[in-house]
Amino acid sequence: MISVSGMRGIVGADLTPELVARHAAALGAWARAAGHAAVVLGRDSRTSGPMFAAAASAGLMSVGCDVINLGVVPTPTVQLAVTHHKAGAGLIITASHNPVEWNALKLLGPDGIFLDAAAGAAVRALADEGPPRAGWDGLGSVKEDRNAIARHLDGLLALPEVDVRAIRRRKFHVAIDCVRGAGGLVIPRLLERLHCRVSAINLEADGRFPREPEPIPENLGALGNLVRTTGADIGMAVDPDVDRLALVDERGQPIGEDYTLAFAVRAVLRGAGSALEPSLVVANLSTSLVVEDAAGEGGARFLRSPVGEAHVARMMADEGALIGGEGNGGVMLPGFHTGRDAPLGVALVLQYVALENRPVSALVTAAPQYKIVKAKVQRGSDLQVAYAALKKRFPHASVDERDGLRLAWAGRWVHLRPSGTEPVVRFIAEAPTEQEAEELIEGCRKLLQS
Repeated sequence: MISVSGMRGIVGADLTPELVARHAAALGAWARAAGHAAVVLGRDSRTSGPMFAAAASAGLMSVGCDVINLGVVPTPTVQLAVTHHKAGAGLIITASHNPVEWNALKLLGPDGIFLDAAAGAAVRALADEGPPRAGWDGLGSVKEDRNAIARHLDGLLALPEVDVRAIRRRKFHVAIDCVRGAGGLVIPRLLERLHCRVSAINLEADGRFPREPEPIPENLGALGNLVRTTGADIGMAVDPDVDRLALVDERGQPIGEDYTLAFAVRAVLRGAGSALEPSLVVANLSTSLVVEDAAGEGGARFLRSPVGEAHVARMMADEGALIGGEGNGGVMLPGFHTGRDAPLGVALVLQYVALENRPVSALVTAAPQYKIVKAKVQRGSDLQVAYAALKKRFPHASVDERDGLRLAWAGRWVHLRPSGTEPVVRFIAEAPTEQEAEELIEGCRKLLQS
């Protein structure tokens, strides 16, 4: 499966070392054409990672690129390393939250942001044509950088938006689940530096995931049990490449990934209250209203981008956003770097809880409550006809057609968009009650199928 920012597949069936080497060589040739000789390489803990890292290194070297190898690190660590080394590109070998049999290539530009559509198409064209290879005297080299995680944490803790002293004074007890991904190498270190007591499961970074790796509520039962048995103040779970953070309250109940970004937004806006200009928060079209509410209550403007980290990042950069991200637990702070960063989310969530000095469950119930419902149907031949019918059916809705069709009213919305990986249309709706959200989806689904 090929997208703007990379490619993914099942190891040994779709994704092979030969394919990885060719696409790595294409990325290297693209970087070389722009005058850059170095490419940063990092991976998550999947068992196929060493094989694909070796193949990627060979491909990059074959076009004359010098490889800066980080080893097993979080995705945001690679993004930061690209700009630190002034490299021409970054290559991350990770299938993120996909099951264990998958792996993938994620491609970064020299700014540490995932490639946009034009750059991604250029790299794919080079891969299809066969990038020009160097001779014996023009091959690239490999050097190791084992300080990338330490730099990541040092930079995070030095941010003016992170109140380290407030977090340390609180002396949190935090339960964590790192799903045996790269998070085990960074999250405990961060929490120790924040003077937290840590109870942990699945710290071993061996890629043998003990559960489905996506940090959604139905996969966080073991973390909830850990919170309850240890008496922790909060539970935190990350995905294998550590760009998404999910939360469990002090009772062991998952609260939904959108609250990660909502809490982070509240923490940052609380410290930005003296700014003369209104702050700006950016999230995607499918992010919960709890984030929009957090922005509004903090006196900030709020904008939505099409779904996808690259779209959020570009809008944040173009509009000068203070903070933003995605409702899947991805927190982005452009003053640090424009990428989803779970360690950053950990610090900002703890800061918000410390400053409010209330349990996580109380912070959730203090804000307006919404329910999100998701569904999908087989894709028809002409979605534009269906979109036109839906707009006619709901004439008083606010309409956004940048990414499928989003219809919004006060306190509720529904978003339809074609899947990039399946021949289906995905629905997501949010309303004050689950029944109201389901009614929104059912109304759209019936019209779409007719």
